[in-house]
Amino acid sequence: MTTHRIRVGIDVGGTFTDAVAVDATSLRLLGQVKVPTSHHHEDGVAHGIVEALDRLLQQVGRAPADVAFLAHGTTQATNALLEGDVAMVGLIGIGTGPGAFFTRRLAALGRLELAPGKRLPLGYAHVADPDDTAAVHAAVEELKAAGVQVLVATEPFAVDRPEGERSVLATARAAGLPMTAAHEITSLYGLHKRTRTAVVNAAILPRMLATADLVDASITKAGVTAPLMVMRCDGGVMGLDEMRRRPLLTVLSGPAAGVAGALMQERISEGVFLETGGTSTDISVVRRGKVAVRHATMLGKTSYLNALDVRTVGVGGGSMVRVDQGRVTAVGPRSAHIAGLPYACFADLDDLRDATLATVRPMADDPADYAVLDAAGGRYAITMTCAANALGRVPEGDFAHCDPEVAKAAIVPLAAALGVDLPTAAGRILDAGVAQVRAVVDALVRDYRLDTDTAVLVGGGGGAASVTPHLAALTGMEGQIARHSEVISPIGVALALVREQIERIIPGATEEQILSVRAEAERAVVAQGAMADGVEVEVTVDPQTSTVRAVATGATELRTQDRSHSADDAERLAAAAASLKTDPAQVRVLAGTPAHTVYGTEVRRRLGTARRPVRVVDADGVVRLHASDARVTATTVGAAPELLAHLVREGTSYGDGGVRAPALRLLLGFRIADLSGVLDPEPLLALARSEMRDHAADEPVVAVLEVRS
Repeated sequence: MTTHRIRVGIDVGGTFTDAVAVDATSLRLLGQVKVPTSHHHEDGVAHGIVEALDRLLQQVGRAPADVAFLAHGTTQATNALLEGDVAMVGLIGIGTGPGAFFTRRLAALGRLELAPGKRLPLGYAHVADPDDTAAVHAAVEELKAAGVQVLVATEPFAVDRPEGERSVLATARAAGLPMTAAHEITSLYGLHKRTRTAVVNAAILPRMLATADLVDASITKAGVTAPLMVMRCDGGVMGLDEMRRRPLLTVLSGPAAGVAGALMQERISEGVFLETGGTSTDISVVRRGKVAVRHATMLGKTSYLNALDVRTVGVGGGSMVRVDQGRVTAVGPRSAHIAGLPYACFADLDDLRDATLATVRPMADDPADYAVLDAAGGRYAITMTCAANALGRVPEGDFAHCDPEVAKAAIVPLAAALGVDLPTAAGRILDAGVAQVRAVVDALVRDYRLDTDTAVLVGGGGGAASVTPHLAALTGMEGQIARHSEVISPIGVALALVREQIERIIPGATEEQILSVRAEAERAVVAQGAMADGVEVEVTVDPQTSTVRAVATGATELRTQDRSHSADDAERLAAAAASLKTDPAQVRVLAGTPAHTVYGTEVRRRLGTARRPVRVVDADGVVRLHASDARVTATTVGAAPELLAHLVREGTSYGDGGVRAPALRLLLGFRIADLSGVLDPEPLLALARSEMRDHAADEPVVAVLEVRS
């Protein structure tokens, strides 16, 4: 019997460090452990990571050599910024004349507030000529005397002419301090925002370097030969060397791990992911098989950090009920954990004997309207989890499941005070809590134009069952709780792909320049260990901002999925029909590749026109692509360039908004190449040719085109 190698994901939280082992072939969860996060150990969080790995390997009966992939996510960078526990940054501004005026103004970055009463510690020095070694040495000595621990060099227009920043750092290297150039952190224009992003990155650099070195040494000592990867804030992972250069990419990576787990394990292609803990719910979007990212706001300012678009609501499984004048007025933001109280539904039935309803202030400044039970066993909080269990919304075996009779007993005193029956009281609790979540979900559906007929709500986290099922019932959207929801974050870390994003501002970008950005992104993920054969690159060209963006993803090894449970033709047809909201008899196969089948139907409109919605289903029966009205054409790699040129010309529209080529996706081999981010026909066709260049001429390729209105 062959023993498959394992992928290990470790999620370092504020209180606990969770680790999971996943079969590298079938992606089946093999084991999970939880240890206290070792903040106060001399080796810091590295000690907890190694302890978790040790216990995990013992549990699943594997050796360190069996680890094919090891990655960890950490809140360390986020916490450092939130708590103001950062290094003092020495900023060296470069320039003469008008340039000097703008760089000198950057000294004001020292006013950025990290935490109440704590500002970003910053020293500023200026050099007119970056090649004047004496002036650079003097600036560095001035900053060292002020106590700086890390250096940043910045100059106007360094994105296009980086020689000045590089020259300063080359001279400053003798000081022995960690250092970075602003253009290395982001290549987007905007001196102030670029420098602010680089300075915040530098502020956490020394601490993250120390942790990276400790973790790396500890993992190597433990006998693991797989390269250590670190979770990014955009849902991918990066190599340790890249983390040492840009630790800022780990900020906000906690929520990203959860949605990465939902994306890879649940294989959702369109929907909303809700990760519910005890106190809050992080809400994010998966659209067309990809997590939604945007430039993050840090320290109250927008940055050039591409992070998961996550929106947090102060409602979780432990959120307490608030009552006033015989009605439920709200749920949260305080949770049973903050109040120091146990959940009533997790008590013994005898503990809730003679329970009476009372109200308390969880914290000194809180209103005294939080409902609690005073009973034979002590004082208990009435929570969202209590209400969900009382209504039977928490499936048996779920992390938050309890004895339904105990949950009902927890709600009875509140129902009596409200003058309603038990189901109504429990429903009002969930209504009040979920209303806050629904407002955010509705906004995300609008912002990303999700199709509510096909989008699914996926719940993760230990408190998933207290929010997602009720929200699904209220909205009419399909809802599901992720498998192993309580460890969805470390699963996401274990399954995440290597990711890199390259952005350039290139006015009037040529085909050659767009392909160059694409190639740079592809090289970056391969350099971090991704297998070249499996790299996918999505390119977007924004004509309004002249931004060319390439996002590359790839696996660190070719994972041959266990196909013993692949869907048959009938199951794939049923999945497509369900997504299309029509009878299977009305659905037909339009095209296919070895990995995907394209299904379509026809919806008649008024005036005799028709809409042709399309679904692309993979071998597992998962809908991977939705198109509301598309043209599908099957061809071969050899014939595709000429055919695509014709189809793109035919589908391109011209108007006041400029040229708009059709949204094009190619089904090729085992991949779906998404080229929909390019509006100009010629670069679009060049990218299509690039995607097909390494494939045989007789290999099948399917084009899915959507004409833009």
